[in-house]
Amino acid sequence: MSLPPVPPANKYWGQASNRQRYITTLFDRSAAHYDRVSGILAWGTGAGYRRAALVRAGLAEGMTVLDVGTGTGLLARAIVGIVGARGRVVGVDPSAKMLAAGRPHSSASLVQALGEQLPFPDAHFDFVTMGYALRHVSDLDQMFDGYRRVLKPGGRLLLLEITKPKSRLGALLTGLYFRTYVRWVTRTATMSADAAELMRLYWDTISNCVAPETVLAAMRRGGFVNSERALVGGLFSEYTAERPT
Repeated sequence: MSLPPVPPANKYWGQASNRQRYITTLFDRSAAHYDRVSGILAWGTGAGYRRAALVRAGLAEGMTVLDVGTGTGLLARAIVGIVGARGRVVGVDPSAKMLAAGRPHSSASLVQALGEQLPFPDAHFDFVTMGYALRHVSDLDQMFDGYRRVLKPGGRLLLLEITKPKSRLGALLTGLYFRTYVRWVTRTATMSADAAELMRLYWDTISNCVAPETVLAAMRRGGFVNSERALVGGLFSEYTAERPT
C-alpha cells in the first residue's frame, strides 16, 4: 500500500492517475517565473536560510550530493557553494523546463527523473537533499526506500518543507497570506495565471500534507536512523536522518 503525502485525488488533477502529469505541466508552464516567485515568498531571505539549513544538517566540502526535486536549482546552488570544487552535485527533477531555467545558473549536473524512481547506483551519494518537494511525490515509503538505496552507509538525508502551523490562528493567518497576498503579488509581478495557480497549489498541498510524525515514521520504515525534525520560525520543517553504517 502506498503512502501519498497529500490526498491522491483532488480538485486540481481529479483522479490520482493524472497527478504527475498535472504537476509536471504546471511547473513547466511556471518555470520562467519560478525564481522570482520564490524570492517573493521568502522576502529575499531564502538563500541565507538554505545555506544555514544545509550546514546544520552536516553538509561539508568535498561531498557528493543528490538534490531531488531540484527545480531551477535554488537549493543546488547553495550546495555547490558548500561542497566546493572537490564535491559533486546532481540535481533531479521531472520538469524539463524547470531544469532548463536553472541550468545557466548552476554547475550541478541535471537529470530529468522522478524522485521515486532514481536512476543511480546503490551507495553512490554522501548526502541527499529535497527542498519543498516532499508534497509532490506519490509515495513516501517508495521515496525513502530509494533515498536509502542511493546513499552510502553513514550518508545523510535533509528534507526542507513548509508545515502548516498547529494553532488555528497560525494556520488561518498563514493560509490567508498564501491564498491572498502571495497569489496576488505573483499574478501582478509575473502576469502569469500558471504561476498564480502554482501558488494556490502550494498552500493547498501544505495544508493537506500528512503530519510530521507520519513523515518521520516513513523515514524509519525506510531504514533510516536518527530521524529528527527541527521546526524553524514555526513554519519551516528540517527533517534529517542517516543511513546506518
